[in-house]
Amino acid sequence: MKIKLLAISAGLALGMAAVPLLAHHSFAAEYDSAKPVTLKGTVTKLEWMNPHARFYVDVKNDQGATTNWELELGSPNGLMRRGWTRNSLKPGDSIVVEGYLAKDGAKLANARQVTLSDGRKVFAGAADDGGPTK
Repeated sequence: MKIKLLAISAGLALGMAAVPLLAHHSFAAEYDSAKPVTLKGTVTKLEWMNPHARFYVDVKNDQGATTNWELELGSPNGLMRRGWTRNSLKPGDSIVVEGYLAKDGAKLANARQVTLSDGRKVFAGAADDGGPTK
């Protein structure tokens, strides 16, 4: 009886510990699929690291003011399977990003498609994160 109770308790504890991990890798936890955004700007920095690569883009608004946006990509491993390298985006590159805004209103978006400076369009998200596939 004690062993059965211990096994059930251990299983519940492990299941509860996994919930934050699932939330972290869920598109819906951070981003709003009802708020698509298209950003055109200049790459300032790329962070090629797990669990998600990120890059930063200076975007000018209609008044000419520049805002630096953070854009989340999929994992480096997943991006490499789609043809990305750590040199796909370089500071100074002019790009267009289609993605979805962060729920908290930060200058943060989940990039789904990036039009590179040579005109190629590449998928930038993680296919299994629950977000839109474009």
